[in-house]
Amino acid sequence: MNIKDFLKVMKDMGFNEVIVDNNSPLNEKIKLLNQINQEIQNCTKCDLHKNRKQAVLGEGNPNSPIMFIGEAPGEEEDKQGRPFVGRAGQLLTKAIETAGYKRSDVYIANINKCRPPNNRTPTIEEQEACFPYLKRQIEIINPSVLCLLGATAYRGIFKRETKITKERGSILDYEGKKVYITYHPAFVLRNPREEPTFFEDIKKALELAFK
Repeated sequence: MNIKDFLKVMKDMGFNEVIVDNNSPLNEKIKLLNQINQEIQNCTKCDLHKNRKQAVLGEGNPNSPIMFIGEAPGEEEDKQGRPFVGRAGQLLTKAIETAGYKRSDVYIANINKCRPPNNRTPTIEEQEACFPYLKRQIEIINPSVLCLLGATAYRGIFKRETKITKERGSILDYEGKKVYITYHPAFVLRNPREEPTFFEDIKKALELAFK
């Protein structure tokens, strides 16, 4: 995403005016994120590139104190080039707004940047191939809190398997950053009884970041 596209997305997300100083830290972050985006559009490190329409870097406020991390793009994300814009993304946005924040207040990304066939779970090898891109995003944005959405995001960060029903609500550490664990919104769509818990988790993660 170049600066022009970034400003358009920010406008779509509710910003009426964005002032960019060419020498500002924000502008430098946008440039660095744009470099990663150019790399992932041409990436062939795993087989997922063979069927993608476009790789999906992430979107949101590059200065956000929180980064939400999901699994991988789905069909709508692959079409639009934006993360979490399908039904699961709409639920995540609703949870953020219910907690009193806006989607434009946060940054949203995925472990994998390309859509797996039929939305299957990325393999460990696919995750490992893509993880350096996410790690650079985390370093650039430098949020104080990472909110991991689901077991696949957990595996991508901590390199081990887990049962998210046991880990959700936990606050862990990753390289000095607080990590809040919760369900992936797609899981909540399949299990509507978990929606209140998911909404409360998102609220707690946001409060942890914006306190």
